[in-house]
Amino acid sequence: MGLGGNHLFGSIGETRVTFVEKGVDENRRDFLKSLLEVNGFEVVIEEDKIKTEGDPQMYTVAVTDMTFNPTVWVFQRRLKTADGRKVTHDYWNQKTEETNPRYWRNAKE
Repeated sequence: MGLGGNHLFGSIGETRVTFVEKGVDENRRDFLKSLLEVNGFEVVIEEDKIKTEGDPQMYTVAVTDMTFNPTVWVFQRRLKTADGRKVTHDYWNQKTEETNPRYWRNAKE
């Protein structure tokens, strides 16, 4: 699902939620849960239905804060890591552990 700009909300069970990402694997689920809990959000996780036998289990990650929009929070640098660094787009997408404020790399390294 990733950052798309839309504020997607609905329900998981009886709980109204803002969806953070849908169709994520266990590793991504754990990463998002940890990051969001560090930032004070109550995280709700739902197992997605397995479409065919043998498919991996996927998950939907959501928070109970109806005003939370992941895109806004990431690009406004309002989310923080467990050690207090500000979360960047690449950190959110688990491309890097670096949280340097540059969003784009224009030079070859």
